[in-house]
Amino acid sequence: VERGMASVETAAEHERILREIESTDTNCIGPTLRSVYDGQEHGLFMEKLDARIRNHDREIEKMCNHHFQGFVDSITELLKVRGEAQKLKSQVIETNVRLQEDGKVLIGSMEELKQCRVQQRNIATTVDKLAHCLPVLEMYSRLQEQMRAKRYYPALRTLEQLEHTCLPRAGQYRFCSIMAENIPKLRMHIRETAMTQLRDFLESIRKHSDKIGETAIKQAQLQRSLDSAVTLQPRALIGRRGRKEAAVTESSGEGGSPLSEQDSGILDVEDEEEEDVPGAQDLVDFSPVYRCLHIYTVLGLRDVFENYYRKQRRKQARLVLQPHSNMHETLEGYRRYFNQIVGFFVVEDHILHTTQGLVNRAYVEELWELALSKIVAALRTHSSYCDDPDLVLDLKNLIVLFADTLQGYGFPVSQLFDMLLEMREQYGEILLKRWNLTFRQILDQDNFSPIPVSTEQEYRQYTSQFPLQDPELEKLSFPKKLPFSEFVPKAYCQLKEFIYACLKYSEDLHLSSTEIDDMIRKSTNLLLTRTLSNCLQYAIKKKNVGLAELVQVIINTTHLEQSCHFLEEFITNITNVPPETANATKLYGTATFKDARHAAEAEIYTSLNAKIDQFLQLADYDWMSAAQSSGGLTTSDYLVDLITFLRSTFSVFTNLPVSAHTHTCSWSPSKFQYCNTEKKMHFCSNLGFVFGTRRMSCCLV
Repeated sequence: VERGMASVETAAEHERILREIESTDTNCIGPTLRSVYDGQEHGLFMEKLDARIRNHDREIEKMCNHHFQGFVDSITELLKVRGEAQKLKSQVIETNVRLQEDGKVLIGSMEELKQCRVQQRNIATTVDKLAHCLPVLEMYSRLQEQMRAKRYYPALRTLEQLEHTCLPRAGQYRFCSIMAENIPKLRMHIRETAMTQLRDFLESIRKHSDKIGETAIKQAQLQRSLDSAVTLQPRALIGRRGRKEAAVTESSGEGGSPLSEQDSGILDVEDEEEEDVPGAQDLVDFSPVYRCLHIYTVLGLRDVFENYYRKQRRKQARLVLQPHSNMHETLEGYRRYFNQIVGFFVVEDHILHTTQGLVNRAYVEELWELALSKIVAALRTHSSYCDDPDLVLDLKNLIVLFADTLQGYGFPVSQLFDMLLEMREQYGEILLKRWNLTFRQILDQDNFSPIPVSTEQEYRQYTSQFPLQDPELEKLSFPKKLPFSEFVPKAYCQLKEFIYACLKYSEDLHLSSTEIDDMIRKSTNLLLTRTLSNCLQYAIKKKNVGLAELVQVIINTTHLEQSCHFLEEFITNITNVPPETANATKLYGTATFKDARHAAEAEIYTSLNAKIDQFLQLADYDWMSAAQSSGGLTTSDYLVDLITFLRSTFSVFTNLPVSAHTHTCSWSPSKFQYCNTEKKMHFCSNLGFVFGTRRMSCCLV
C-alpha cells in the first residue's frame, strides 16, 4: 500500500512538473528541472516527458494534416505570384533606371538649391552679426575721431555706450576683446588728459588774474559813472555812495557736451555803446574746467576733482595774497596786487555761478575770509612805510575801488573800510608833516613886512586869498599897504588846502556828513595847535629876529585869529553841517594864535631889555649930571640917548592893530630919580606898553 501511495504521489508530482514546464518561461525552468534531479524518480519522469512529447507531436501532426491543403494552395498561389513579382521587379528596376536618369538634373538642381539655402542662411547670419558689430565699429571709429579732435567728454560718453550697450550685443569676437581691453586704457588717457587741461587752465587763470582783475575794476568804474549819469546830479563831495548790486548770470553747467556750453560771462557791461569792457570769458577759456568736471563726474570721481581743484586754488590764493616786498614804493605795485586778488575772486565767483557744486558759497566765503585778513595785514604793513600823502590818497581811492568791485560780486568788505579809517590817522600825520615843512618854508621866505599893493587888481588878488575886511583900508588910495605880510594869505590858503586834502580822503568811505565834519575839524585843530603853532614858535625863537619882525608876527597872528570864523564857515559849506550842531567839534585857532602872539610879546620884552642893556654897556657916559649956571641939575647924556633910542624902538609898535591892542609911551624928566648912595640911576618910569591882556614894564637898573 505504501509503495502504491508513493507511486501515486510521484506521478502527481511529475504531472505538476510537466504542467509547470509547459506553462513556464524557459528562463525560469531551471529550478523545476532541478527538483526532478533532486528526486529518485528522474527516469520515470523522463519516460513521462517522452510520452508527453509524443502526444504533442501527434497533435501537431493532426493539425498539420488538417491545414495542409490550404498550405499547398497557398504555395501554389505564391509560385504564381513569384512570376508576376519577377515581372514587377524588372519593371520597377527599369522604371528606377529611367527615374535615376531623369532625376540627375533634379538632384543637381536640388544640390544647388541646398547650397543656395546654406549660403542664404550664412548671409542672414552674417548680416545679423554685422548688424551688431557695425555699430561697435562705427562707434569705435567715432571714438577715435573724438580722441583725435580732443573732444574728451563726448569720447567718454561714446566709450560708456560702447562698453555697456554695443559690445555685449556684438558677441565674443577678437576685435571686441581687444576693444574691451583698451577701454580702461582710454579712460585713463582721457582722465590724465583732462587733468592736464585743468592744470593748463589753472596756470592760465593764474597768469591772467591780473588782467581779469583790471577788467573787473574798469567795469566797476564804468558802473559808477553810469550810476552818476542815471541820477542826473553832480556827484557831491561827501555822503554815502550807492552800492552796485551783483548781477551775474547763472548757467546750469549740466547736460550736453561742455563744448556746446556758452559762457555766461563775468562782467555785465550795461552800456556797450559807451565803453566795451571785455569780460573774464573773453580773457580765459573756461571750457577745460567744465570738460574736466563733466569727465570726472562720468568717471564717478567728482569728489576727487573737486578736492583737487579747491586745493590748487587755495595754493594759488596764498601766492596771490603774498605781496611783493617793494609794493609800497609805487601805486602800480598796489594796483597789481589788487588786480590779482580781484581776478582770482572774479574767477571763483564765475565758477560758482556756472557750475553746480564744484565750489560752493561756503568755500568761497572761507577763501575770502582768509584773503581779507591777509590783505588787511599786508596793507597795514606796507602803508606804514609810505610818507607821501598823495600816494596814500591814491592808495585809499584804489582800495575803495577794490572794495566796490568785490562787493559788487557779493563779498563783504566792511573790514577794508575799517582799515581805511585806521589809515586816516596815518594820512593825517603825513599831512601834518608835509604842512609843517610848507609852513616853515613860507616863514623862511617871508620878509615880515606889510604887503604893498599898487593896483586894484593886486588888492583883489590878495583879498581873494585872505578874507580881509577893513573899510578904512579900502578907502585909501593906491599905492597902499596891507597890514599883514605874505605869510598870512599863504598860510590861510594852505589851511584850506589842508582841509581839502582831508576831505578828499573822507570821500567814498560811507561816512555821514557829521562824521566827515568831525574828522576834518579834528585834523584842522591838530594842524593849528601842533603844526602851525610849532612853526610860529620856531619863527619867534629863531636867532636874529628883530623887533619889527616880532611885531609883524603879532599883526599876522591877529589877522589869522580874526579869520578863524571864516575857516569855520568854509568847513560848514563843504560838509553841510552847521556849526551849532550838537557835539560838533570847534576850531582851536583863536587859542593857537593868542598863544603865538603872547610868545611874540614875551620875546619882544626879552629882546627889548637885552637891547637896552647892550645900549648902555657899549656907551661910555658920565653918569653924574652936570650943574647948570643957575644952579639946577641937567639931564645926563646917557638918559637923553636912552629916551631917543626907546622912542625910535617904540615907533615900530604903531603898526599894531588899534582895535586889538594899544601901546603908550609917556615919560617926563620928573620921573627919573637920582640915588647918590646906590650910585645907580633907576629908570622907573611909567612908560610901558600893553599887548593884549599882558602889561610889560621896562626897567633899567
